[in-house]
Order: sequence, then structure tokens, then C-alpha cells
Amino acid sequence: MSFDTEKYFDSLDMFGIRLGLDATRELMEKAGHPEKNLRFIHIAGTNGKGSTGAMLERCFRQAGFKTGFYTSPHLIDIRERFRINGQAVSREEFNRAGKKLSDCAKKGRYSYFEFATVLAMEIFAAAQTEVVIWETGMGGRLDATNAVMPQACVITNIALDHQGHLGNTLAEIAGEKAGILKAGVPLFHGVLPPEAETVILSRARESACPVYPPRATVPECSDFSKNCQNFIYDGQNFSLSLPGTMQRENFRIVYEIISYFAGKWQFSAAEAFKGLPEVRWPARFQHIGNTIIDGGHNPDGVRALVNAVKEYHPDEKFLIVYAAFGDKHAPECLKFLDTIAGEYIFTTPGTGGRAAFAPEQLTAMTAIPSTTEIKPDAAIKLAAKRPDTRVIISGSLYLAGTALQILCPPEAVLNI
Repeated sequence: MSFDTEKYFDSLDMFGIRLGLDATRELMEKAGHPEKNLRFIHIAGTNGKGSTGAMLERCFRQAGFKTGFYTSPHLIDIRERFRINGQAVSREEFNRAGKKLSDCAKKGRYSYFEFATVLAMEIFAAAQTEVVIWETGMGGRLDATNAVMPQACVITNIALDHQGHLGNTLAEIAGEKAGILKAGVPLFHGVLPPEAETVILSRARESACPVYPPRATVPECSDFSKNCQNFIYDGQNFSLSLPGTMQRENFRIVYEIISYFAGKWQFSAAEAFKGLPEVRWPARFQHIGNTIIDGGHNPDGVRALVNAVKEYHPDEKFLIVYAAFGDKHAPECLKFLDTIAGEYIFTTPGTGGRAAFAPEQLTAMTAIPSTTEIKPDAAIKLAAKRPDTRVIISGSLYLAGTALQILCPPEAVLNI
């Protein structure tokens, strides 16, 4: 009987968080250091990691590089976490690599994320990828992804999230994110709150890291045509398929990274940027018919969603399907959503083993009319019965994943 890597993952603790690098490094050594010939661009930040990574992956691919892209969590299939040239790893290769690594892992104890992180190294090494976009799971300093030596470090932004693990202030959270910095390795960053910027830039100076902030203000969208927002930045015209102001903010980081590596690795930045109209990143302000699916799950992410909605659908009110895990700032998120909500359907994220707000608790947090449906698939189907109503599904990537399973084919999520 062939090895089933997905079943092996089911035997590991998915939601248990074990901060620290010792176990990851131990497994890397047992596996023969599959990371040793890989070139990583390591991305941390509260929000925007995946979107920034998706832009970078598509630009490097457009420039002729074979790419690896490691992300978390997945939406509908664990193989999404391991993409090669934008395609989720094949089931055959997933099972081959999983069998090899599970043999190495015997007599050890590794968490879900530690195993997944080293598995990504194995998959990308076997595929001989030339550049790996490498997204942190949570934080940075003690995140399993921090066990590699990158070519560049990226911090997209800093906001309040995961306080139970990362700290209760922006400065404390920034300190954890800045833990990805390595001596002499360039740092690229987005807009940072002053409190966080002070911590990160101080750490960069201590580590002698060249620092590359955005070089200009966030560009204004001149128009939205052919499913792209168009704008001028640094005197050049750009088209980007990901909509919203937040994505133009993320683009400024991508611009600096691509410009830097074009000189270092001798490729055409202009050619790389031709990939921007082709970027796809599921569950981030994603339109499917009259429905918008967005994985925003903290106040900063929900604020970005609301700003995008107001830019693209001014003065409209939406039926919002919302759920939140218990460690999220649901009251503050709902304050943002109330400004665009005509009605709510409150539900749960739909995954066991992790505390979530009950729909009735969410109802008590807003004066907007609402109904409750504890099963997320039923809540989404209930909204779909209103074909003439615009719908937003938000609050959790797990809820977004359920929506994508219902509303689009798997290939549209697996392959970007």
C-alpha cells in the first residue's frame, strides 16, 4: 500500500503551536539538509504575506525562474502549501517526499508545521527550484521557517494579531517579526507603524542589514480595466490583477525586491513585471459572481477589505457571512464591516479543535440585522439563495476555504 502523506499529517497536531527552531533543525539534519542549495526570500508580517509572495512568485516565474512557493494555511487542500511554478505539488510527488521525510522523522517528535516546513524544503530541492518564496507561519523569530538562511528578508506590515504568542504591543510583535533578520541580508519592508518601525530598523542596524523601504507613496488607481487595476509608480505604468489599495501597498515592496534582484541575478525587471496582470491569490478580495471571498481575520485585514470594497463598490451594502476564532478581535472587525453591511449571517469557521465565537455572541456585537447558522457550508448556501444580493464572506481563511469548495472548482485554488 502506497504512503499517504495527507493521512500522516492527520496524525500530527495541526493547531498545537510549538515555538522554537531546535526540532526543525534536527529534522533538516536527519533529512540531509535539503535546503542547502535553495535560494529563499523569507516573508513575515501581520497581513499581506501571501499576496506579496504571490506577486513575487509570478514575477520571478515571468523572468524565467523555476519557483517554489511555501504558504500557510491551505484553503481546500494541503498541497496548496507547496507550489512549484504556481502549481500545487502533484499527489505522487507529495506522497514520495512525505514517505522519505517520515522515515527520517522516526524516533523524533515534530509538529504539523515543523514537518510541513522541512517537507517544503525536500519538495523544492527535488524539483530543483531556483528561487523559493518562503512565508512565515506566525511571528518570525521562533517560526520553523526561520531555520534557513535567506537571500532577502521581507516584513510587509505590523498590526495586532496572535498576541498570546507574539506580545501585546506593536513593538513586541515587531521584535518577533524582526527575528527573521540575518547579518548582512537585505531587508525590504512596507509601511510600518512608528512604534514597530523603530524596533525593526534598530534590529536591522545591529545586524548590518541593508534596508530597502518603499521609494514613493502608494499610487492611485487610474482605472480598473481587463480585470486589472492600472497605476503609475516610479514613472512607469503598471497593471496588477489583485484589486484594492492594500495590494498597491504590497506592490511597492515587490517593486523594490524585483529591482534589487534584477541587478544581482541579471534578469530584466521590466520582463518580470509583465507577470503582474497574471497574479492570482485565492480568498483575497476574490470576486466569484456576486460574492466576494476574503480571508481577512484581524482588524487590519478587515479594514483593508472594507477600504477595497468602498473603492470598487462605493455606496453599496452587502450581505456578510462572518465567522471568527475566539482569539480574534471580532468586535473591532465588525465595527469596520458594519459600514458596508446591510445584513449579516453569523456562523463558525468550521474546524474542530480551536475555540470560536458562537454566532449568537457575534449577533450581540452589532446593531445590523442578522441571522445565525452554525454550519459554515449551510450559511454560505443560505447566502447563495439570494442571487440578486451582493455577498461578502470574511473573518477566517477556513471559512473562505469552505466557500471556495462550494463556489469554484478545485483547480482554481490549487493552481495560481
